[in-house]
Amino acid sequence: MTNDEQNKYRFSEAPIWEMQRSYFEEQGIKAWQSEDVPQYITSNPMIAVAYAEMIFGFLQDRARLGYITEPITILELGAGSGRLAFHVLKELCELRDFAGMEIPSFRYIMSDLPVKNIAYWQQHASLLPFVEQGILDFALFDAVHDTELHLTQSKDMIRPSDLQQPLLVIANYFFDSIPQELIYVGEGNIYECQVSFQFPEEVDANHPSDVLQNMIPAYHYHRAAEYEQESYPYRSVIELYQQKLEDSHILFPAVGLTCLERLGQLSQAGFLLLTADKGDHRIENWEFAEPPELIHHGSFSITANYHAIQHVFEQKGAASLFTSHHYRNLNVGCILMLQEPMSYANTRLAYQRFVHRFGPDDFFSIKEWFDEYLDHMKLSQILSFWRLGGYDAQLFLQSAAHMSNLILTSSDEEMLDIRHGIQLMWDGYYPMEEKHDLALACGMLLYEMCLYEEALAFFERSKHDEPNLSSAVFYNIAICYYEVGNVECAMDYTHRALAIEPEHEGALDLLRVLSV
Repeated sequence: MTNDEQNKYRFSEAPIWEMQRSYFEEQGIKAWQSEDVPQYITSNPMIAVAYAEMIFGFLQDRARLGYITEPITILELGAGSGRLAFHVLKELCELRDFAGMEIPSFRYIMSDLPVKNIAYWQQHASLLPFVEQGILDFALFDAVHDTELHLTQSKDMIRPSDLQQPLLVIANYFFDSIPQELIYVGEGNIYECQVSFQFPEEVDANHPSDVLQNMIPAYHYHRAAEYEQESYPYRSVIELYQQKLEDSHILFPAVGLTCLERLGQLSQAGFLLLTADKGDHRIENWEFAEPPELIHHGSFSITANYHAIQHVFEQKGAASLFTSHHYRNLNVGCILMLQEPMSYANTRLAYQRFVHRFGPDDFFSIKEWFDEYLDHMKLSQILSFWRLGGYDAQLFLQSAAHMSNLILTSSDEEMLDIRHGIQLMWDGYYPMEEKHDLALACGMLLYEMCLYEEALAFFERSKHDEPNLSSAVFYNIAICYYEVGNVECAMDYTHRALAIEPEHEGALDLLRVLSV
């Protein structure tokens, strides 16, 4: 082991943050394609519906207050793969079109730090229609320093006070991934926790993820007078910690708070924050907290301090919404840093209906049960959960094999619902060049349902030329072509099946029929 204890760092200035940045800049979209970085919990259709409903409620509130001529700017911080933005925009446009109400127009801005991510979004076929409609743009944004937004598509710049409508900010898995301070509260005193690291000598320093994975932190404490001075901008929350907490390590989001303050300055009317993270808004959950654990997933993340964010902005007049029950996997919050925030009834009602009553965290908890008991579920139960999850592709891929086993005993109504669900899922699918082949899975299930023409449409969209496919897949495609009367293609795929498995009985029988 190499001991780096002689190099002690302020936690927010430790090298882990630069390594984190380097990892994402190096990997770009591959960080999500490889599934190293978790994204499902914060970018699935269920959470997108919740956000779209709150955004639509906010648009209604602004219209009711008479602010309808200027557009609403929606800024997503750390947009990553782009999947959340796609689902939110799709759902929001459907709500707008279905309601037919007079509401302000909107523009969604996806932002991130890695240039590779923006380049990926700019060419993504699922995002381009929104760009062409003028409701989607992109921006390179550094949460630590930037004070302006430079939009890549329209070439617009958004500077302080440019926006007449409030800025709507989306921040999922954001506050846990940007620099934070680490303080310790003991006997009414505030200590700053510096950090040093040990790491194995054999770790390749050229690969940030390897270094992050193997670093072992050590913490060092010293009195920190700056936090106790009246001039410290967040003195009130620090004082609260001194009064209420004991023997507690507190991750303090000074960078996150200043980022929100800078973003708030872009608008003359404040901001609305929608955010989801592993983070506590209850002060009692920070009592006796141990030093933070770095959660590794290619990069790393730590707990977000929603209590500090909530407290600071409530002191400035904001209203905040968090669930009264305890979260298990994901804490979803809404902070209305607006004039007369309680007048935003539609926004608050949407939070009540789509987060508090049953929200993304509840859905994910049930999904964990679904993952464990899928093989014991009836088709009607699978279809119900698939609908609840917004016809999500991941749920379908998990359950397609079991659904296939249940086809023979399914009702006509269930068959129609599968058929309808597949089409809705495909319309809402955001491909990322993953290892799985969703189109092929759809084609196989439709084949089992004897819907040969529809199965072929998906087979033709799939990556079925890949060399690792089985003879059964090629045989099924051959049958589909035979059933729709395309003998030439049926013969081609029959030969492909036989090239893999020369004794495939079904393919040999089909070849005889085709050769007549």
